[in-house]
Amino acid sequence: MQMQRIMIAVGLILVCGASTVARQPNLLVIVADDLGYADLGAYGGTEIPTPHIDSLARNGVRCTNAYVSGPYCSPTRAGLLTGRYQQRFGHEFNPGPPNENNSHVGLSTRELTIADRMRAAGYLTSLIGKWHLGYTDEFHPLNRGFQSFFGFLEGAHPYFPDRQGKRLLMRGHKEVAESTYLTSALAREAVQYVRDHHQEPFFLYLAFNAVHLPLQAPPELVQRFESISNPRRRTYAAMLAAMDEAIGNVLDQLRQSGIEDDTLIVFLSDNGGPAANASNNGPLRGHKATTWEGGIRVPFIVQWKGTLPASKVYDAPLIQLDLLPTALAAAGEEATPDMKLDGVNLLPYLKGETDAVPHRHLYWRFGPQMAIRADNWKLVRGRGENKQLLFDLDRDPGERNDLAEQHPEKVVELRTLWNQWNLELVKPAWNAPQAEPEVP
Repeated sequence: MQMQRIMIAVGLILVCGASTVARQPNLLVIVADDLGYADLGAYGGTEIPTPHIDSLARNGVRCTNAYVSGPYCSPTRAGLLTGRYQQRFGHEFNPGPPNENNSHVGLSTRELTIADRMRAAGYLTSLIGKWHLGYTDEFHPLNRGFQSFFGFLEGAHPYFPDRQGKRLLMRGHKEVAESTYLTSALAREAVQYVRDHHQEPFFLYLAFNAVHLPLQAPPELVQRFESISNPRRRTYAAMLAAMDEAIGNVLDQLRQSGIEDDTLIVFLSDNGGPAANASNNGPLRGHKATTWEGGIRVPFIVQWKGTLPASKVYDAPLIQLDLLPTALAAAGEEATPDMKLDGVNLLPYLKGETDAVPHRHLYWRFGPQMAIRADNWKLVRGRGENKQLLFDLDRDPGERNDLAEQHPEKVVELRTLWNQWNLELVKPAWNAPQAEPEVP
């Protein structure tokens, strides 16, 4: 009898232990807006301290050839949320500022989002920050898989209240006044969300508008960077420092809630930095709104303590479309062929379980601009070019030495691959807005 009791007790311990191990991890996706590739310490930046973002790289995997599928805000987000090239469903351009002409422009309602899929997997879902995927009710985050929303629908938003002391944001469907510096307000909401929901698996999409225009930061933070002579760059530095501090607050709450090791964290930018906000893309050519590397290659860091290695540098090409299938895999769900995803599960690659690469080919179409990356080769027609140029990115990440004449066969090969991909796409569902304040 005593032995039977012991065996039952051991069985209960094993069952409890198994249920603890099998806990679905939380998913925290943090998106910076218009961040320069070389402005983080983890990516070689020395002018602006970013200790909290850098800690993600120290405790996780820093990816050096990470891309986004669009060179500016809204298309990238459409791809991120669906796991599909956004040109497949016509989301090639920004919808523009809210007006009557684009009242029914937004993320296609025929597409399921990562929030829809994580919610179906038993997750709580929340968006805090920037949406930029449609303004009317059918496109509202609460109708696209998110159970809670605090932020704004448009592409750009002021960071401070106006002279009347108000700055309207949205909580759910209701407009609310907010007096706190916007970056700090978003962090406050994210911290509270983690505190309230740490006992349940959640997907939190924390989409900062920092460091997007307008250039606005608390004076005390700007003063911290008085050694920077360029006044625009000085304010940009303060905005980045504020976002880094905000991210640090969220990471602290994960630790305080005891769920840091149970949380898969991804940090990335939505595109390269534009000249307008004095960001720094380092050695990369071009900037936001171009298919040069400076427009589409972004910082991309993944931390999952105890599951992914720490301080690892991963050099193979990947793309933000990979986030959705990676999240599904982490949640114990399978990405099925009927989802028609273009992304792949990154976990085996980041863990070092395979020597293969996630993608042999990556593609871009942005109006007349185009690009294809195949291994180390890139064929591109960027802004200001009327022909396609060929670069070896391993030797020339700054795209300075056009090799098209030396390797005409490679040009034909890549052009053929891109043309085949392009045949799978649809025409843009709307034209590029005539006036894009965020494009330099």
